[in-house]
Amino acid sequence: MRARIVLPAVLAAALITLTGCGADSGADGVATGTSPSGASSPAQPSASPDAEDGTTTEPEVPNALQFTSTTVDGKPFDASTLAGKPTVLWFWAPWCPKCKAQAAETAKVADDYAGKANVVGVAGLDKNAAMKDFVADTRADGFPQLSDEKGEVWKRFEVTEQSRYVILDKDGETVYEGVLPAGEGLAEKVAGLTG
Repeated sequence: MRARIVLPAVLAAALITLTGCGADSGADGVATGTSPSGASSPAQPSASPDAEDGTTTEPEVPNALQFTSTTVDGKPFDASTLAGKPTVLWFWAPWCPKCKAQAAETAKVADDYAGKANVVGVAGLDKNAAMKDFVADTRADGFPQLSDEKGEVWKRFEVTEQSRYVILDKDGETVYEGVLPAGEGLAEKVAGLTG
């Protein structure tokens, strides 16, 4: 009987959060690494030389990057190609003014750290046409933008509001999850992982 009352309340609270525009709730911070197991095509995983025979081996794909999706341009996307480098997942919605304010800094970080870190946008909470318009309007087409209309990637990373960053280290462990107004501080967080 109690579950019948509590479950609808929890679901209603989650829906209310999803319909907001990423209000700064002070929920940003460092994650403990317990989060679930990641335009242009993604970067290829960096290969490591095998110490014994000089051949190269692909990095192990962490659970966090074992998913596939589709870009806003309809191209297949395999997150396993992100393995071996720090990865920024930027969760945004096309109608969100805070997301729009983050676009320029996120695109700059993607460009500045190309080859050293991955940056991937994960659009949700709208239709693909609106997502494509957002990417064009904000000039955020220099890095992969996923169309997550069904919210599968959002659910995988337990994201409940847009205007959110999830940053993974090179081993796929979550090292940051939260809001960065206008993308402020993103470059420093990525520099700390690549440096």
